[in-house]
Amino acid sequence: MKHPAIAAALLGAAWILTGCATGNAPPSVPPPMAEAIPKPPVTPTPLIWQPGHWDWTGSSYVWAPGQYVARGGHGELWMPPYWEQIESGWVWHPAHWV
Repeated sequence: MKHPAIAAALLGAAWILTGCATGNAPPSVPPPMAEAIPKPPVTPTPLIWQPGHWDWTGSSYVWAPGQYVARGGHGELWMPPYWEQIESGWVWHPAHWV
């Protein structure tokens, strides 16, 4: 494409729409899996544990195991994934830092 901004906007719209569903409520998010938190690796960058969580593929849930991530660049509060009902259907909100 000649216009990268348009391509990025179309890709973003497609990503948002994959989380939408019409009609019946989507399946409930499974409870988190138990996982042992290992000692953090030694790095020059401060790390924070990002808990494991369920991701929605568009047709089912897949488990994303916990991992250490760089502390910088995001908030301090971890928000688990959830579905939100809106007027036009359901929207998937993936796990994220707030």
